[in-house]
Amino acid sequence: MSAIGLIRRIVEGCGSLDSIASEVKAFGARRVLMVTDKGVYSLGLTKGAETILNAAGYELCIESDVPPEPTQAQVQAIFDKACGFDADLVLAIGGGSAMDTAKLIALMLKNDLSVQDLLDGRRPQARKVPLIMVPTTAGTGSEATPNAIVLVPEQNLKIGIVSDLMVCDVAILDASLTRGLPPAITANTGIDALCHLMECYISKKHNPLSDAFCLRGISLIARSLRKAYTDGSDMAARSDMLLASCFGGIAIAGSSTVGIHALSYPLGGRYHIPHGLSNAILMPYIMEENAPCCLERYGDIARAMGMDTAGKSPEEVAQNLVKELYDLNAFLHIHCDLKAKGITLEVVDELAAAAAQVTRLLNNNPKELSIEDMKRIYRRLIADNA
Repeated sequence: MSAIGLIRRIVEGCGSLDSIASEVKAFGARRVLMVTDKGVYSLGLTKGAETILNAAGYELCIESDVPPEPTQAQVQAIFDKACGFDADLVLAIGGGSAMDTAKLIALMLKNDLSVQDLLDGRRPQARKVPLIMVPTTAGTGSEATPNAIVLVPEQNLKIGIVSDLMVCDVAILDASLTRGLPPAITANTGIDALCHLMECYISKKHNPLSDAFCLRGISLIARSLRKAYTDGSDMAARSDMLLASCFGGIAIAGSSTVGIHALSYPLGGRYHIPHGLSNAILMPYIMEENAPCCLERYGDIARAMGMDTAGKSPEEVAQNLVKELYDLNAFLHIHCDLKAKGITLEVVDELAAAAAQVTRLLNNNPKELSIEDMKRIYRRLIADNA
């Protein structure tokens, strides 16, 4: 198993999925449970791994029914189905939902636990099966985080289950698997990765290790997100984005996201806005709100993004950074018709009340966000996304 909180091994580069058999062999596994989703499976993105593992003589069971942003019951159903295979290794190929589901399955296998047990705070002493992650989007960084998000419909909220035991043993970052991502998904997931990096850098839990990954990841995104959005076949840009996304996950493992994610959860949990998009539309507003509390760190972020800060006051640099974030969203055509989702001024109070419950993240925000602060942010968001 991996060291607590750290990926044991990262394999990076176009074509790196070709190493999957040797990675599985290193754990002495014979029965591989592959967890993916219908979209990834139907596009044939798992075929390469299937062919290699079958040729190497491994027994393979494929669970391809992971839905986007699964509920507690859906994750439990997938786990119950998988239990009959008796896997000795879990392999995830997909986006954040597939990877989060795989992490929960790997944690529960051979540990006599349910998803409800994990939501109730129960944690095993050890993960009993190895875990290999192959992301097909560049955004969540789930391959590197100790978090898994599940939707709990009864609470109209997405809830994060956190355990260092869910950090994978091996991450394979093969940018060729992201070649076919549509521009909108490239944009939303790319901004999600940027949110992770910026939030972890300004979090109250930031530390020298997470800081290093944050600034490097921000620089990779600054030079490559627009390129990947404009030309999806630019593999250098795609590789930068995939590595930056992983760096964001590593930063989360050592630090924490903050206000963007806290206010994002009700938008996804209650109104089913995809996670990357809800973070993306909130990102500049929360960064603007936090600016006065961390001017020096905003200067570091601006320089990592390649912005000219010479001769400018810290306040001016922070203002320019916030403007750059608004401009980046505009370039990427990031927009959500909130009214069509049922999000109007009439629901601002319930959104703020739900966000206020996400204390795990709000407690790390550099500015203490009051209920009135959150209502004001939601009102601005609704006005600009009408």
